[in-house]
Order: sequence, then structure tokens, then C-alpha cells
Amino acid sequence: MSELVTASKLRFVNVGLGKPAALITLDNGFDHTKPNTFGPAGLSSLASAVDEALAAEPAFIAVTGKPYIFCVGFDLTTFNETPTREQALELGRMGHRAFARLRESTVPTFAFVNGAAMGGGLEVALHCHYRTVSGGAAALALPEVLLGLIPGWGGSQLLPNLVGILPAIQVIVQNPLMQNKMLRPKQALEMGMFDKLFEPADFLESSLGWAASVVSGQTAVDRPEVDRSEMWDAILGFARAELDKRVHGAIPSANKALELLALAKEGPNFEAEIEALADLAVSPEARNGLYAFDLVQRRAKKPVGAPSPGLAAEVTKVGIVGAGLMAAQIGLLFLRKLEVPVVLTDLDQERVDKGLSYVHAEIDKLVSKKRLSAGKAAKLRRLVSGSVSKDAFADAELVIEAVFEEMSVKKRVWAEVEEIVSPECILATNTSSLSITEMAADLKHPSRVVGLHFFNPVAVMPLLEIVRGERTDDVALATAFAVGKKLGKSCVLVKDAPAFVANRIFARFLGTIWQSVDEGTPFDVADRALDPLGLPMRPSAFLSLVGAGVAAHVGAIMHDAYPDRFPLSPNMSIIAKSGLPILVDDEPNPALIEQLQQGDRPLTEEQVRDRALKALAEEITIMLQEGVVAEAADIDLCMIVGGGWPFHLGGITPYLKQHGYL
Repeated sequence: MSELVTASKLRFVNVGLGKPAALITLDNGFDHTKPNTFGPAGLSSLASAVDEALAAEPAFIAVTGKPYIFCVGFDLTTFNETPTREQALELGRMGHRAFARLRESTVPTFAFVNGAAMGGGLEVALHCHYRTVSGGAAALALPEVLLGLIPGWGGSQLLPNLVGILPAIQVIVQNPLMQNKMLRPKQALEMGMFDKLFEPADFLESSLGWAASVVSGQTAVDRPEVDRSEMWDAILGFARAELDKRVHGAIPSANKALELLALAKEGPNFEAEIEALADLAVSPEARNGLYAFDLVQRRAKKPVGAPSPGLAAEVTKVGIVGAGLMAAQIGLLFLRKLEVPVVLTDLDQERVDKGLSYVHAEIDKLVSKKRLSAGKAAKLRRLVSGSVSKDAFADAELVIEAVFEEMSVKKRVWAEVEEIVSPECILATNTSSLSITEMAADLKHPSRVVGLHFFNPVAVMPLLEIVRGERTDDVALATAFAVGKKLGKSCVLVKDAPAFVANRIFARFLGTIWQSVDEGTPFDVADRALDPLGLPMRPSAFLSLVGAGVAAHVGAIMHDAYPDRFPLSPNMSIIAKSGLPILVDDEPNPALIEQLQQGDRPLTEEQVRDRALKALAEEITIMLQEGVVAEAADIDLCMIVGGGWPFHLGGITPYLKQHGYL
């Protein structure tokens, strides 16, 4: 694909210093929906603009961005799928050459970060002598480690020498591996990344005035001395140990980033950074990371198979059957994102009150964290209500059930609801594994039933599996996708098949681990077997999170559907019935392990891992043959946004192909 060039537009502005300031605005010619990025032509434009500005001998040079966007880094569309090391090396040097003009300038240089600044965008700001940031800058980050790379245009060397080693580790390594966590402007200011924060309304005017006062000597910029004592090395040592504990050496970019941060102690070593970027750019982890990034940024926003949005029904009221934790979480999400009346029902007033109390408490938390104004909170409280009668759903356009995972219970619920709601009302189920088709079979209007499978915690997990039953019509499906988009979810269309996508993958993959334990593999050996993949958590931690009872229930459903591939684990039942915690101090509970009943065929870690990966590849192949999703990319997207699987695996299918399993 050709580069969408971000031009550097130069103009001169009067700042009351006797000679004008040079203001360079980064602008690719589109609105904020197409952020500024740097490709080769964009870097060339910046270099030319800085040279032209320097030739005019201005009072100072400032770089800012178009409305809402400073720059979000490198233009990935210009990056070859399999670049050569030489191409990556030249790309690194190209960025350094362009940005160095700002760092080495004898004229003071400023970055006025007016909006999102990530990757190379944040790095160009770091090369400037001074920096201001807008309070409305929504995204500040160096996410390269997530993509299998490192900040390659100065970030790994300039940031630690500006803010110190501990904040630099947080921004360069820790945040990317925490689902690409962003910094808020105030955090970045307190960290020392910026010198001044101004509000969005008059950000440019305030920044220009402040810059003029700095250049004239009226304002001094004081920065604390960076601690380069032995603490630098000690903090890095601790970070390495924590990283190994978490991802077990599976993410080369994170290890390389720590190496570069160690070098930065003696001052910026840009050549080492460029060489490291070139090495990583040709790695399979980087290819997987860029593929995963494309899935999350593009495919998730344009779901394959979604009907025309014009078919979607308008939703002005939502009903929730159930007031338990999952139902209350779903209700809160609809309340916040749609801002329409939401009514929760349950069997008795005590359950209803408990669900409403949860919603109100969460609203109060958002107010205390200043993420919700008092006025908006009051509005949301007025919009949410509860009832012990489903008659409250009479005027709802969408009703969602989140009751016990039992087919007979769900069918009874829908039979009752159908007698109350209009024939056009969409009925959605949050089932995690049951058949949508069977659930709707006895209804008068089965075409309006659709699956909306949320993941727990509802507010945090991005994935929404939208399940089309055999008789689900396009109106119900279009409404589901329209609602999912408003909720801010990454929606994936899936066929009505047992456990759909993410849970089916988890059940097969982890079921193979428990089968190894049943056969005689020591629990700790099986638990460590997947460490080389760098997954978010070990099997024991995952089981502790979802609960052994839930795992056993899903396992039974999958066994009924596919007994040859999903054997029942007797030890899973033992764990579920024991009531004992699975983990104690983040380690498998010895008292629980003593209760396990095992055979005499132990496997090594390598054998367990090989068996699990083969099972995963087989299940993915079968799912694609069955048409559970349109393409393998949808499975990868589900694993990334639904399971938190790391970018360096590319979801999973690229990894399986690279290692000969697919």
C-alpha cells in the first residue's frame, strides 16, 4: 500500500520577541479518523520543514499536530510483510536523521502535543528541547514492544535520560504488555515527560506564549537530575525478574528493550537502538505483532459478515432478564454507552435490589475517580430501574437474558418474555455455550433471537461474539452489530456451534492440559508447559479466574457435543467439588493437589505443550471447516481481544503455522 503522507506545514507566527517563531503543523489532510503517521515521505517533509525554518533564524521552532492528533507513529501500511534487515536498518536511520534536526538545533525547539502521540509521534516530541501537552490528549504511549519491536527513533534512549529508569520501564515495557495501556496527560506531566500542561480550548495560544517566555528567559524550566546510581541497575534487575516470571522469555522485544534501557544509563546510544530495531523487524514475533495490530485496528472495526447497518432497529429501552453480577455488569454497560432506560428483573425484590445496588455503586466509583460528572451520574441513576415482573419489558426494543446456563431455564424465560414484548423486539442471550437455535425453537418469532456473548469483566473485555442461529434474521443481526459498536466492543460474527469460538478454543486447549494431569503428569509440570508461549496466565491461574465449577460445566457441554475430542476430566470434578482455592500465594494449592487422582503415564513439559498445540491446531482446522467463523483471522481476533493472548503469537494461527502445527 502507498504511504498516506503526513505533510509538515510551516508558517511563521508573531510571538512578541522581535522575530517570529516557526510553527510546523503535522497534517495528512484528513480529519482525526485518519491519524497522522510518519512514513519515508512524511519524514522527508519534516526534515525539509525544519531546515527551512532554521534558515529563517526564528525565535524558536515548534511542532504541533492537526486537531486532536499530534502523530501516532510509523505508517504501518508502508512496512513490508517481510522486510529485509537492510530495509529496517535504513528506516531506523531515516527517522533518526529527521528527528535529530530538532534535538541538535541551536534554535530552541518545542513540541506542542495537542492530541494523541504514540510511537514515533511521541519520539519526535522527545527529540525537542521542551514539550507541552494538552489536557485533552487521549493517548500517549510507546507501544512498540507490544508489536514485537522497540521504540526505534530515540525513545529507548531519550526517555530514560529524561524521566529516569523506573518511569521509562513503565512506558516502554510494562504498559505495552498491559493491553497497550495509555498514559493520561497529567500522568505524563507528573512523570516529567512534559514541561507544561494546558487545557485544549486555548492550547496552541498558551503553548506559544509559554514558549516565548522560556526563550526570553522569563520562565525557567527545571528538571530533576536523573538518578544514575546503582539503583538504575537494581531496578532493571527487578524488572527482568518480573518479566521472566510473567512471560518466561517469550517476548524478545521486551528483553531487548530492557537491554537498551541498560545502555541508556551512560547516555543515548542511538546506533544500538537502530541495530536492535533492525534485528527485531525481521523476527516472526514482529510479523505476528503487526498482523495482530492490523486485526485489532481494522478487522475489529469492520466485522466480516455484518448486515447493512441500515437494517438495525432503533433501541430506546433495554431489558435485562436477571440481576446477578453478569446481568448487572451488562446493564451498567448499556446504561453508560447508550444512555437509554435499562430495567433489570429477577425472581424476587432482594435479587433486584442487589443488582441495582451494584450498578449504583459502580456509578459512584466512576464519579469518585472523576470519570463521570455528578450530572451525568444523576442521569444514569434515573435511567436504571428494577422489577420483579417482566411486564416492565413491554416497550423495550431489546431484551437480554443473563440467567443460569441451563437450556430449560432459558427457554422458559424466552417463552415468558415473548408474551409481553412486541413482535419486533430483539431477544438476545448471553449464553457462553448453549445453542441459540434450540433456545429459540419453540418461540413464535425465532428469527429475532441472537446471541450476544459478553466476556467477564464486561466493561473491560473488548470481545463480543455475535451468534447467528439458524433462523436469526438480518434485522436482529444488524441490531446486534449496531449495539455492539455503540458499546465499544470488537464484534465477531460466529456460527451457532457449541461454545462458539473463544470458549471452544480454551476448552480444547486447556482440556488437553488437564488430560495430561489425569494421566499422571505432575500438576506443576503441566502448569509450566505453556510458559514458552508467553500467555497471560498459566492454566492454574485461568482455572482460578473462571472457577472450576464453570470449567467443569463447559467441559461437560463440550463432551456431549464432541466426546472424542473433549474427554471429561475426573480431576476437574474433584477440584470443583473440593471447594478449595486453586491457588495459594499465586502457587498451586498443595492441599488440592493431594486430592488429585492420577494415572502412571507422566509427560514432560515439552510433550504436554506439543500435545496441546496439536489439539489446538486440529480444533481450529475443524472450526474453519464447519464455518464457525469466516476466516482464521476471526479466530485470532477472538483470542486477542477475548482471551488477552499476546500480539507476538498473532492471536494463534500464525504461531501454529510458524512451528509446523498448521
